[in-house]
Amino acid sequence: MSVLPLVFTSGWASGINAYAVVLLFGLLGATGATDQVPASLQRTDVLIAAGALFLCEAVADKIPYVDSVWDAVHTVIRPVSGAVVAALLAGHDGSLPELAAGAVGGSTALLSHLVKAGTRMAANTSPEPASNFLLSTAEDLGVAGIVVFAVFHPVAAAVIAAVLLALGVFVVVFLWRRIRRFLRRRRQRRLAREEGRQRGSGVVGGPG
Repeated sequence: MSVLPLVFTSGWASGINAYAVVLLFGLLGATGATDQVPASLQRTDVLIAAGALFLCEAVADKIPYVDSVWDAVHTVIRPVSGAVVAALLAGHDGSLPELAAGAVGGSTALLSHLVKAGTRMAANTSPEPASNFLLSTAEDLGVAGIVVFAVFHPVAAAVIAAVLLALGVFVVVFLWRRIRRFLRRRRQRRLAREEGRQRGSGVVGGPG
């Protein structure tokens, strides 16, 4: 079977949490749960670095506005990581050219990252922090579940990842349309209040 479904799913997951993807693949390979993971991802230094960075992301990703700064920093990191992991998987499997796999993994990771970043920016317009914590936790669990599932059922996992990606794009577009309307109405109300105060000042300061 072609490694393409696994490449696509790993790209989607990398766009959300690249460190979790590297850590999970490495652990699955190192424990012998699968032989689809290249040795380079199973190295002890790679696992330690991925684990430490995953813990950093797990904290930063749950704090309002800090998560958006973290996403901005990772606009390049996540797609590059998705491309590298995809190329390594393809090189280990041999059923897909590494360059093609890297292109699929990197582009999918970029789109998935943009969906995540857009959703977080929309969530940050809310004054309460619960939405950020819940979103981050759901993303962590989703990435873990899909990556593990993809190792054993790559086609089904790729279908799920594709559906989630499409839904994510729809949700981001929907949320940002509503946010733009909300901001426009708030700006109009603010301008109306300012005009009202100016008219009131003119009446009070006028000749009596």
